[in-house]
Amino acid sequence: MEFTVVQGDIAEASADALVNAAGTSLRMGSGVAGALRRAANGPITDAATEQGPVDLGGVAVTDAFDLDAEVVIHAAAMPHYGDGRATEESIREATRNALSAADERGCASLVIPALGCGVAGFDLEEGARIVVEEIRGYDPETLRDVRFIAHSEAEYGTACRVADAVREERVE
Repeated sequence: MEFTVVQGDIAEASADALVNAAGTSLRMGSGVAGALRRAANGPITDAATEQGPVDLGGVAVTDAFDLDAEVVIHAAAMPHYGDGRATEESIREATRNALSAADERGCASLVIPALGCGVAGFDLEEGARIVVEEIRGYDPETLRDVRFIAHSEAEYGTACRVADAVREERVE
């Protein structure tokens, strides 16, 4: 499986599956969810919330509407209760479940952001490390192209450093 880090707007990405950084209620408010909601030009929020709430770390899959993808995988790394903060375990589980959901649907390509690192308040460098570790450790069935997407230049630099460090750790 090819793994790369890219910079850009996930709402403009092209892949079989796009991953939404969701909360357990699956409401699509701001951040990644807001960008996807605005670009989808369809009732994606209704399609997602009809499947919720989901457990922390769980996923729901919807049509991508006008996004350049077949499906959107809503990965709930953030609780919509308590303090609303993501945890290492919720990010790991949401990442694993998103990868599995893409495989179960026969997807060959997937674009995933740093789950739990925006509104959910998890540290970007540590969150990116968790997502990258889960991607690198995943044994795909159909996935051939997984792209970790960072929105800003600073996020991209962090994601590249983390991906390089994880790659070196796996070589040793």
